[in-house]
Amino acid sequence: MEAATLTRNGIEAAAARIAPYLRRTPTLALEADALGVAGQLVLKLEFLQVTGSFKPRGAFNRLLSADIPKAGVIAASGGNHGVAVAFAAHRLGVPATIFVPTIAAPAKLKRIRDSGAEVIVSGSNYAEALALSMERAKASGALVVHAYDQPEVILGQGTVGLELMAQASNLDTVLIAVGGGGLIGGIALALAGSGVRIIGVEPVLAPTLHGALAAGRPVPVEVAGVAADSLGAREVGPLAFAILQEQGVRVLLVEDDAIRAAQRVLWHELRILAEPGGATALAALLSNGYRPEPGERVGVVLCGGNTDPGAVV
Repeated sequence: MEAATLTRNGIEAAAARIAPYLRRTPTLALEADALGVAGQLVLKLEFLQVTGSFKPRGAFNRLLSADIPKAGVIAASGGNHGVAVAFAAHRLGVPATIFVPTIAAPAKLKRIRDSGAEVIVSGSNYAEALALSMERAKASGALVVHAYDQPEVILGQGTVGLELMAQASNLDTVLIAVGGGGLIGGIALALAGSGVRIIGVEPVLAPTLHGALAAGRPVPVEVAGVAADSLGAREVGPLAFAILQEQGVRVLLVEDDAIRAAQRVLWHELRILAEPGGATALAALLSNGYRPEPGERVGVVLCGGNTDPGAVV
């Protein structure tokens, strides 16, 4: 599948392809000025997706769009993508090998193993795990399922945007956490021409898109912090970056303390348990990194909930 297939029609086709395997996650419209934020917040509860994150959308679309070899599929992941690929492979009856770095959360490792995939813990970060997985794929012939930089994956993630617009059609702005760019790239593609502002939110300690926009191209950055297992790609994907540049997407940075605070607010005020990456977009609002105008309708994608409850509650 070539990059030229990255279109709204491609997202619609992906939505039809993956529908039998996934959930249409709900939205939650909060009361005016809820959580101390001006305007009207609409939360997209994507942490309720199968496996606890948005990642199965892209994983299923990749697997269902390909002829899978006998060697099965292979992926590298900080955690959520690996859980998704393992789950998709199990549902489709094919073997899976998942490379994860040593920073991967134990809860996510358990979920990968529970799906029957082979798990190889190696490398100190996602980039190192990815390099090792590509070596294995070359030797074995397994189908590579990239975490964010494949057309099929981006199109699958873009189905979040289609759903959100169907559920809350009059949004002014959507805030989305950024790791490698697959989710925000897909949503930006789905919402192109709608007039909705797309704003990416990244941890200060993992400024992948921020660095790319400053340089005018994807560049490697150092990554660390509380959300590194899910937002710790060292370099934004070129496919997603091209979409984001074309759409004029801007990006905000938030501190780790703001991410942790957002997790606590979600739990104490809404009884929502989000992982750090899943709470990152909301952190921009709660820390005043983004200040909506009175009456502005702001969508926030809560993209993952795979965390230890004891770390939040």
